[in-house]
Amino acid sequence: MSTPIKTCVLGTGLGGLVFHIPFLLALPHLFTLYAVLEPSRSSKARARWGSKMDAVKIYESMEEVLADEVIELVVVTTPNETHHGLARRALEAGKHVMVDKPVTAAAQQARELAELAKSRNLVLAAYQNRRFEADWFALRSLLSLPMTSPQSLGHVYEFESRHDRYRTFLKGTWKDRAAPGTGLVYDLGSHLIDQALVLFGRPTKITAFIQNVRGIGDPNVDDCFTIYFHYTPFPPNRPHSLTVILRSHILSVSAPQLRWVVRGTQGTYTKYGSDGQEGHIRAMSDPAQITENEEYGKEHEGMWGTLENLREDGEVVTSTWPTEKKGSYTGLYVNVANAIRNGTQLMVKWEEATAVIEMIELAYLSQKEGRTVDVTRT
Repeated sequence: MSTPIKTCVLGTGLGGLVFHIPFLLALPHLFTLYAVLEPSRSSKARARWGSKMDAVKIYESMEEVLADEVIELVVVTTPNETHHGLARRALEAGKHVMVDKPVTAAAQQARELAELAKSRNLVLAAYQNRRFEADWFALRSLLSLPMTSPQSLGHVYEFESRHDRYRTFLKGTWKDRAAPGTGLVYDLGSHLIDQALVLFGRPTKITAFIQNVRGIGDPNVDDCFTIYFHYTPFPPNRPHSLTVILRSHILSVSAPQLRWVVRGTQGTYTKYGSDGQEGHIRAMSDPAQITENEEYGKEHEGMWGTLENLREDGEVVTSTWPTEKKGSYTGLYVNVANAIRNGTQLMVKWEEATAVIEMIELAYLSQKEGRTVDVTRT
């Protein structure tokens, strides 16, 4: 059996405390949470996870992290504008790296990191965790149905993906400050864009409407967007043109919030609510519950999506599409461990995370110039 990967987490904000540290602690056969980088040794990590952090080193500077030759993997979950610089320094020090989304503020920075990791024979991973959520698994299983299935949507011609919330105030964090990589498009848009690219590939054109709808804080920090991905038909795989609509609004009054609306020639799928893993983690006292509690990551029947299918006789049949597979962010970490120890291919490829940043840059260009922009095919 391989020895656990000694890991250092950079940052103890929401990302570190909720989306990284608990999963490292929950997988002791694969990882050892060896160190955490915090600006103060008072340690929010220890305050949150208690005795689970007793053996974990608390470093105050990146220099300490880089000088520690025991550290094999560095997880970057700091303000977005720092991702590129910190990841580069870790790679230069010979350490594997995983970077939280968005991986960088600029696509060129992401490409530079890829070249550096390749030259050092190091694993460079992207944390696009929403590929490991229950609603995503359910959606993919629906879209994989054969056209002959009575529940098939047929040829999809419109796909709407949303992540809305209602918040009238600023939270006073780095996300409210204008800086490279901040704004809602980088924050939540990176998830929606990633999923769209996984399902449909690169679009032909992009049209974006991005704004600060609340009119508070820095006007250059967006809190609302609607981004259209235009796909021209290319038979025989897609006989109809496809429009992907990606939306996030900060002033959306709805409970639960709308998540997906997928329209096809044979039916429509509508889904409300979001994955419950974050809520489960916030409520738990022991990260072991992630792997031991049968309820973790499970979506209850009341949140399952609704299908409306057109029968041959013209009647519309309504049914529920079950969310059978549980969400599990641990899957991403297990894959990264296997990539480091066994050379397994990453499930979230770095070039895919780079493509997300490319689409974000084009969306901002569309908004700035008030036009639809072309997307270069690769």
